[in-house]
Amino acid sequence: MMDQIFPHRGCQIREGSPEKPESIFGRLWLVLAGFACLTAAPVLGADPQAASRPNFVFAFADDWGRIASIYQETGQGKDPIALHQFVKTPAFDEVARNGVLFTHAFVNAPSCTPCRSSLLSGQHFWRTGMGAILVGAQWDDAIPAWPLLLNEAGYHIGKSYKVWSPGTPADAPYGGRRFAYEQRGRRINNFSETATKLVSEGSTIEAAREELLAETSGNFDDFLKARPEGRPFCYWYGPTNVHRLWVRGSGQALWGINPDSLKGQLPPFFPDVPEVREDVADYLGEIEAFDAQVAVLIQQLKDKGLWENTVFIISGDHGPPGFPYGKCNLYDFGTRVPLAMCGPGIKRLALAKPDATAEPRVVHDLVSLPDLAPTILQMAGVPVPEVMTAKSLLPILQSDAAGHVDPRRSHVLIGRERHVQNARAGRLPYPQRAIRTPEHLLVVNYHPERSPMGDGAPTPPAGWDFNVLAENTRATFADMDAGITKAWIVMNPSSAGLAYTLSFNQRPEVELYDLKNDPHQMVNLAIGASAEDPQVKATIRELRERMEQELISTGDPRLTGTKDKFDKPPFTNEGR
Repeated sequence: MMDQIFPHRGCQIREGSPEKPESIFGRLWLVLAGFACLTAAPVLGADPQAASRPNFVFAFADDWGRIASIYQETGQGKDPIALHQFVKTPAFDEVARNGVLFTHAFVNAPSCTPCRSSLLSGQHFWRTGMGAILVGAQWDDAIPAWPLLLNEAGYHIGKSYKVWSPGTPADAPYGGRRFAYEQRGRRINNFSETATKLVSEGSTIEAAREELLAETSGNFDDFLKARPEGRPFCYWYGPTNVHRLWVRGSGQALWGINPDSLKGQLPPFFPDVPEVREDVADYLGEIEAFDAQVAVLIQQLKDKGLWENTVFIISGDHGPPGFPYGKCNLYDFGTRVPLAMCGPGIKRLALAKPDATAEPRVVHDLVSLPDLAPTILQMAGVPVPEVMTAKSLLPILQSDAAGHVDPRRSHVLIGRERHVQNARAGRLPYPQRAIRTPEHLLVVNYHPERSPMGDGAPTPPAGWDFNVLAENTRATFADMDAGITKAWIVMNPSSAGLAYTLSFNQRPEVELYDLKNDPHQMVNLAIGASAEDPQVKATIRELRERMEQELISTGDPRLTGTKDKFDKPPFTNEGR
């Protein structure tokens, strides 16, 4: 096997070293290695440049696909969906206007825990051991995580709400509960439910919003007050309100998003029916609720004089939940996410003004969220561990250019293993890998005989109950989150037609999509008559070779060793 590097608390440990020693000699080796790391790390308060290093705020929303009003404004509105025009995201837009807006940012895995494992480690998710799955994930402390590396380098770090979960220990790559600032409340995670309840009890919508946003403000204020004087800080804000479930009709009731306005504007893989339009409107409402929270963070930074020295990053962990082609799928709707960054060291357009009318510097380079790990470390002046496979965004951020900036960014890799633990018999995953280039998406399904969204449960004798399907993810096809859209498709398979087929039917081993002519990725060129086209064959061969070469070089278990590591214990253990 490749000469792989395994880190221990920032030091480099090569394969074969006693990283998990069974002997007293191995344990002594680890003690000495750990001492070397500690002595090499900066002493807190001893760095004369600490006060000049940038602060970081990372706002990261569950299940937020690439939908934001600034994409509509900058001409990205129909690439590949038209939903941007129905949502207002002034806070996200402000970050973009003051820095860089990425149009082609992708996750490494469209599932919460493995996505976050890759983001926090700066490595492909398949290199993170038990962090490569969802339920049952375990964090390996030998993997360096950029928040903890910042902390070791003198940064004051903290977080509110979700960072890394579900997994054990929860939020381990961010120090777990040790750095949590949530004493002002967690009701913001259930925004539509809580706001709807407050309104039903007599509150106005505006007052209900303000009451919930006060939690965001209070938690962030507590974090800032706890900062030692002169210490740079890093704050992770990770509410879960964009994750299902939501109150039905809340998009219109709380945010004024009329479902009828969505008629004829949904992605073509959605059923365009009233129930689905309302579900989408509710999802857009939760995006606006998240954006309102981000606005609170931005205003606090400005009020405290911290905005100019803070790198502000905002994104989401994958596409929309409970919809066709969304979360748990390797198509763009499931993997393409919003990403904007601003702050010291990040160049905006030369003529841009720091106000609401400024134009963002729009970058079309293919980037992956794990790239944020080496980027943040470099901006903080912290050495990047060699084990990180991601590529720093710093050359793009420090450039004056827009459009396609770095020609070396020719592709991103995406993959998936296990999401819901019992979605399939034997707790088996659905292994996929994909390579996304500017022109094509190639998806390889390594076990096409399995069901992509999990096994379909037998229809109950009395038929499906709509409310059960809308609220219980594990009722059937468990890798698609429960919700109104899923319930409607399952209960109306004939009327749903293509949406049912694309969601739940088995898929071929190879899928190839021409993104210029098929931006919605609905025509698989790898099957039927098109599969015999010499150019199609050549494209599949070239992309698969390029993808699998990188998978092998980065030690992907799906292509190295026995190749079925993720299909066996401990990844499939009962109870995980």
